Amino acid sequence: MTELDERSWAEAIGMYEQRVTVAKVTGREHENWLLDVVTLMHGETRDVRGWRTVDKWEGELDRIDEPSYPFAIPAEALATPDAWKPYLHEIPRSQALRFLVALSTPWIDVTMEPDFEERREALEADASVIFVALPRGFALLCEHGARQRYP
Repeated sequence: MTELDERSWAEAIGMYEQRVTVAKVTGREHENWLLDVVTLMHGETRDVRGWRTVDKWEGELDRIDEPSYPFAIPAEALATPDAWKPYLHEIPRSQALRFLVALSTPWIDVTMEPDFEERREALEADASVIFVALPRGFALLCEHGARQRYP
């Protein structure tokens, strides 16, 4: 596994440059971590390490006028730290790895990538670097249930 440093991080998140994706690390400011996600997604925070970020919406004025931009979290999910549970589901690391790889493709579908098999190993290695940045015991959450199949 690649060791995490500023260079390996920059190379890993480079796979998202042409995608409509946000890749950055933020600090915890709220007891309810979803409020930290909202802050990050609205572009109100920089990477806490000062490392490279990918933010397709950086500088978009829509972020200022539209509180749900680029996504909406139901108000009831923000009510308490555990109120998100009906909306997000924990998924296994292997599924999250595949999801991170799929996010790097134009259609979020690796089967539509003509050269995917040639790039697969490198994309999975980049996705693994992203996991190294996460703290021990982290949970991987997705709005889709763990039973749903990803490519």
